[in-house]
Amino acid sequence: MAFIAALARGGAIMGLVMLIVALLKQLIVMVGFLLALIKLAIIVIFIAVVVMIVLAMLRARRREKSEMNGA
Repeated sequence: MAFIAALARGGAIMGLVMLIVALLKQLIVMVGFLLALIKLAIIVIFIAVVVMIVLAMLRARRREKSEMNGA
């Protein structure tokens, strides 16, 4: 009887260990997914800033040309 009780206890511990490992795997996948989203957001923001800078340069160039033609 003690042998069966020991197996039951060992099985419960093994089940808990397997559950913890599965949850840790899911946590690692979720953290990786969130990091990928953050990287993508940083890239999108960088591209938006570059586009805004280019547009500002083009506007400034257009204003300079219109001031030279108007003056």
